[in-house]
Amino acid sequence: MTATPMKTIHGIQYLRALAALGVVLFHAAERTGHHFAIGAAGVDVFFVISGFIMWVISDRRPTRPLAFLKERLRRIAPVYWLATMVMIGGGIAGLFPNLVLSLEHIVASLLFIPARSPSSGEIWPVLVQGWTLNFEMFFYVVFAASLMLPRHRRLPAMAAVFVSLVLLGLAIDTENALFLTYTRAVILEFVAGMIVAEFWLRGRIAGPGVGIVLVAGSFLGLAGLAVLRLPFDERILGPLAVMLVTGTLALESDGWFRKWTLPTLLGDASYSIYLWHTFAISVVVKVAAVVGLNSAPTLLVALVAGTLAGIAAYFIIERPITRRTRSRLPLNRVRPAS
Repeated sequence: MTATPMKTIHGIQYLRALAALGVVLFHAAERTGHHFAIGAAGVDVFFVISGFIMWVISDRRPTRPLAFLKERLRRIAPVYWLATMVMIGGGIAGLFPNLVLSLEHIVASLLFIPARSPSSGEIWPVLVQGWTLNFEMFFYVVFAASLMLPRHRRLPAMAAVFVSLVLLGLAIDTENALFLTYTRAVILEFVAGMIVAEFWLRGRIAGPGVGIVLVAGSFLGLAGLAVLRLPFDERILGPLAVMLVTGTLALESDGWFRKWTLPTLLGDASYSIYLWHTFAISVVVKVAAVVGLNSAPTLLVALVAGTLAGIAAYFIIERPITRRTRSRLPLNRVRPAS
């Protein structure tokens, strides 16, 4: 049976663009002496969107667990591995003086295994922003296992597993990197995205009035955290991200979004922007220090350069790799799940 193509949900596409730009601005501000820590909330938005997209795709394009994992690896791993190798090469060449390399940490990074960085002691891979991919790959593995269940049992099973892990994290005190990673409350954002997706598939998303309230409330909450510089983590950012995604879908269902060229491009390139922007920001900061450029224009140039570097990487690296490998995975040639 051949599945029908999944229609693009423009609002989700634009949220991916917004989340990627938020992360770029966060890192650009961090490197230029400014403050935009709230930009890190882009990661929480990404996680909710990931749960949403995987649930919708699995419903509209049924697949088997192994085929699902192969497709996800094909989509995520090659570009990430290349970016990691560039980071390693730069470290060996002395371009990143604070980067300490070890074989064990490199292998763990390439295999998406959480491990402490010899550079900082934090649970980060060689390419620091790749820490989110450790969560993504874990989610994909559990999601793939859930595909062996009847559809009506998958979401409850996923929720039970992730909630149990979070409760274990609260009950057990340990410094083990794997345990600390996969018991963080942030993993519940994937489940939240799946729940939102189920409501979306059933046509039970709220109307545009509620959508406006949810989107406005989310932005006001994020703005309040940023302006007041209040402490925050996934327990605060997660609900705000869910509000933003749900509100956007409510507006989407009312026809608020069309295909706009630039936001669509940024959404398409969001993964490459996320992976590659720090390289461009590092170059801008080093050049600005040499020529004596002030911090404010340096921030602006770093933001633009990081975004453009990601877009270039999307066209030069990500899209060709994706096209080259897509035909090897016949995901549409499976029978619908019971």
